[in-house]
Amino acid sequence: MSEETATLGGGCFWCLEAVFKDLRGVNWVMSGYAGGHMVNPDYRSVCGGNTGHAEVVQVKFDPDVLSYGDLLRVFFAIHDPTTRNRQGNDIGTQYRSVILAHDDLQAATAGIVIKEISDAKIWGPSPLVTELVPMSTFYPAEEEHHDYFARHPYTGYCQAVVAPKVGKFRKQFADRLKK
Repeated sequence: MSEETATLGGGCFWCLEAVFKDLRGVNWVMSGYAGGHMVNPDYRSVCGGNTGHAEVVQVKFDPDVLSYGDLLRVFFAIHDPTTRNRQGNDIGTQYRSVILAHDDLQAATAGIVIKEISDAKIWGPSPLVTELVPMSTFYPAEEEHHDYFARHPYTGYCQAVVAPKVGKFRKQFADRLKK
């Protein structure tokens, strides 16, 4: 089995993690921080907005089952890539839409998918503001953020924000769910 790694930010990492864990071809998902300048950031410092990091997920996937392009198409369906530094009520640079490319092929594929999504006007007339930057260092989030939705499905945030995104994903991508 071959395996590739993707790093994506699209708002709260709890939402992205919950969705990608259900996607066939995904072997592993970890919430964390990337794209900034602070070494060894923690949740409090990232939420403060001064680290430059985004809340991201790192995804290990089998490219024989799920292509990087298809992973990105799911990514663009589960967050709003037209709002800069914001997803719903989550506001700040840590919630920006960002693709952190691990190599030139990922960067090229991301550029193609971004153009495809833009040209299709899936998000209406608003332009996509998703950043495409090279991957540098990924910092795993603290243990309490791992599998957050699975462990806390009935908290207010999970009920109001995470569950609807997971539900939308499961309906839209029913044919791509893990069995």
